[in-house]
Amino acid sequence: MSEKIYLDNGATTRPAPEVIKAMTNALEEFGNPSSLHSTGRAAAKLLKESRKTIANRLGCSPEEIIFTSGGTEANNLAIKGIAQLAAKQDKNHIITSAIEHAAVLNTCKELEKKGFKLTVIPVDKEGIINPEDIRAAITEKTCLVSIMHANNEIGTIQPIEEIATICKEKSIKFHTDAVQSFTKQPIDLKNINLLSISSHNFHGPKGVGALYVKAGTQLAHQIVGGAQERKLRAGTENIPGIVGFAKAVTLITDEDIKQMQSLRDNLIDSLLKIPHTTLNGSREKRLCNNVNISFHFVEGEALLMHCDLKGLQVSTASACSSLELKASHVLLALGMKEEFAHTTLRFTLSKYTTKEEIKKTISIVKDVVEKLRKISPLKEGVEFKGDDFCHH
Repeated sequence: MSEKIYLDNGATTRPAPEVIKAMTNALEEFGNPSSLHSTGRAAAKLLKESRKTIANRLGCSPEEIIFTSGGTEANNLAIKGIAQLAAKQDKNHIITSAIEHAAVLNTCKELEKKGFKLTVIPVDKEGIINPEDIRAAITEKTCLVSIMHANNEIGTIQPIEEIATICKEKSIKFHTDAVQSFTKQPIDLKNINLLSISSHNFHGPKGVGALYVKAGTQLAHQIVGGAQERKLRAGTENIPGIVGFAKAVTLITDEDIKQMQSLRDNLIDSLLKIPHTTLNGSREKRLCNNVNISFHFVEGEALLMHCDLKGLQVSTASACSSLELKASHVLLALGMKEEFAHTTLRFTLSKYTTKEEIKKTISIVKDVVEKLRKISPLKEGVEFKGDDFCHH
């Protein structure tokens, strides 16, 4: 088999060679950064430099960066950290959206079981939130609004600047999950209190992420122990991982973004030429590397496995939910019927994706869709109407 085409970069990316080299070198500095001797100070220097590099890319001060084990922990720290303090002031209402990552939705639902009130804001057919729906949902008990910057499945970019402004006007903390968008989409921190990012989504290592905590924002810590990370996240810092994280944020350029956008558009245009296909999410307000398409009358998992046999690796939904053979909650939130939600593939590109790989991808998908439709128990021969794709 020829070399595999990896288009599941929304799940994880391969570490950049520069990242691997930086991490390997960092392993030599084995000291504990909390130790006062020279070996510890050498590790602490790497920690300080890495924090500054990430802060510079994000546009904040180094002191506002709290290192975590990834996006999930960062989301938990943000949401629970705000909620637990707010509960002491009799504020127990949280607002989020119907298309959030499981790390946000399930954290909010866990708090709901403990007595918090939860409002889940719907999205339109393109997966976009109306900021005025947020404004209308706010009550005197609201303590937190958590809305993702860009969706991990359909790539839609949310109007978080407008939502953050509304929250600022109402003196409510605003958190955004920017795991998919960081380094790919500009982020204005002006009215954002908390923001989650993760290294492995842009060619850094797994197991390391960060939470931006705006100066003056108070949180209840979730991991009890020492005084690391401003006493918000106890535990000896993962120096090689953090160094790799910092190196990764320096590698993606504006040219990389433009290249991914160009390849994304080519892939969308070409796959939509296949009969009975639908692009999910907004065409315009979309991440530079995301393509999510439903191939009607073909079962998504079968399509994925046949593509894999031909050397093309993609996904049917978020990697964090792919072990559950349920229709994507994101696609259902768009109003899609469950049977059509199961016909969907997500293609996510990286800075290393090539024109030749996209060309081969188009050929493989066309071939597999054609073959599977010939044996599909679903009725391809019937006339397909756009309205049939959604609930009424």
